[in-house]
Amino acid sequence: MNIEIRKCSIEDSHKLQEISYETFKETFENQNSEENINNYLDSAFNLEQLKKELLNSCSQFFFIYLNTKLVGYLKLNVNNAQTEDMGYEYLEIERIYIKREYQNNGLGKHLLNKAIDIAINDNKKKIWLGVWEKNKNAIDFYNKMGFVQIGSHSFYMGDEKQTDFIMSKTLV
Repeated sequence: MNIEIRKCSIEDSHKLQEISYETFKETFENQNSEENINNYLDSAFNLEQLKKELLNSCSQFFFIYLNTKLVGYLKLNVNNAQTEDMGYEYLEIERIYIKREYQNNGLGKHLLNKAIDIAINDNKKKIWLGVWEKNKNAIDFYNKMGFVQIGSHSFYMGDEKQTDFIMSKTLV
């Protein structure tokens, strides 16, 4: 099994959009209305928005490849790019997605370890993320990886208010 993690650049915006659409839909379409999913995809993953995020110096995207096939991605935020004001000692994992058919192969752990390495290199003391309260598989994964719930916040999927658990892991 050959695994490669590569940082994304602005030239990757179309590939990023494609994998973002695919993985988000796979993860959430069965528990949300088609209209809400499509509205979210159009606002969060349109090319203009993704290019803006790719150019933000406080955000980073990484693709993960399995045997040269793009199978997932990671988005990290620091400082004022974080979706919640957690402070400068934190690095946020905003997105970590693996295509459904490639899940349970340790790829999420590879991306999570990449995030931890970056956080440590940037002298961050903690990493955090938000995970939908109904995404039991992800919550179980993060618990297994040493994250604990420290709070919650609202997340809007179209017109539906949902709750994300805020989970954190101390690195030092």
